[in-house]
Amino acid sequence: MVSLIEERDKMTKKNVVASNTKSAINMAITVAAAAANSSLFTMAALKPPVAPGSFFTILQRKLIQNLEINGAARVNAWVDSMRASSPTHVKSTTPSLSEDQSSWILRHPSALEMFEQITNASKGKQIVMFLDYDGTLSPIVEDPDRAYMSDAMRTTVRKLARYFPTAIVSGRCRDKVYSFVQLAELYYAGSHGMDIKGPSKGPKDKNDAQSVLFQPASEFVPMIDKVYKALFDETKSIPGANVEHNKFCLSVHYRRVDEKKWSELAQLVKSVLKEYPKLRLTQGRKVFEIRPTIKWDKGKALEFLLESLGYANCIDVFPVYIGDDRTDEDAFKVLRDRGQGFGILVSKIPKDTNASYCLQEPSEVMNFLQRLVQWKKMSLQRQGKKLSLR
Repeated sequence: MVSLIEERDKMTKKNVVASNTKSAINMAITVAAAAANSSLFTMAALKPPVAPGSFFTILQRKLIQNLEINGAARVNAWVDSMRASSPTHVKSTTPSLSEDQSSWILRHPSALEMFEQITNASKGKQIVMFLDYDGTLSPIVEDPDRAYMSDAMRTTVRKLARYFPTAIVSGRCRDKVYSFVQLAELYYAGSHGMDIKGPSKGPKDKNDAQSVLFQPASEFVPMIDKVYKALFDETKSIPGANVEHNKFCLSVHYRRVDEKKWSELAQLVKSVLKEYPKLRLTQGRKVFEIRPTIKWDKGKALEFLLESLGYANCIDVFPVYIGDDRTDEDAFKVLRDRGQGFGILVSKIPKDTNASYCLQEPSEVMNFLQRLVQWKKMSLQRQGKKLSLR
């Protein structure tokens, strides 16, 4: 089986920018003895059945899969999918949502309520944290350029990184998400995992080329630049539309666009991309995502980082991935398939997901991370006392 490191090396020969991983990884990790398999750990490896209320996401996926590149039918289907992605529309069209949500929560219980079971499952294993940014560490806001994380959240993530290797995995440009987080000791995987960088010695070193681990889509940069310019020009006629350049991918935000203009925006985006078959279009939370058609996503980024840290085939690692977006499902699925760790979906409404647990909003994410830090701190203190008594 070809490892992701070997896959990276092959891609490097095709003018892919990648530097020596060993020189970039400067985090020492102490691995405890492997613990016995727990019932929770086994349960986390099983994909839960599709819950009632999840049909909104399933409908979106089917609509998108059946779309063709031209024609009004495609645009109308995209608009239906855009409406379905809006929690406002979900709530207004589903009178029995609360009943469905209760059923869904039984399959995806709160990570806060299940905290003790989760930590028991991780005993004897090295926890590695993977965190999405928008909607996870910061609230979803109207203006994506103002998606700031709170000082309290930054302090929490800083403490988290003292005890566990921690990575931010975002669709944002790596430099942009770094400017929001401002923690040099973390790993950053920007552009949906297509721009991965290890920890730096300090803020001044954040652009140090030696710490760049992997950039599998480097050859697409000129194309991405052209499409960005085209989309920027074409969408000027749509009030509220915002085209974001994420270096190796693009985002077209329509959160501030009048719903009556959604069809026109969808048509404009698709008319531009028609000339670029090597780029694919997907949809997130009131955003169109445009990425190269390479086999790389947040799940691949998670596997790459685990392998870089020396956990490719280890049974004593416990990855935890927290995210709120459809693109995070690739990472959730990787954890399910590996049968290690678990995913936590951040959402207030039922969604079809590969995650094992849920949290409702960033404030609950912060609460969970704070409890994890406190649990680890207490565990180390107990270990210290035991050693002093010997």
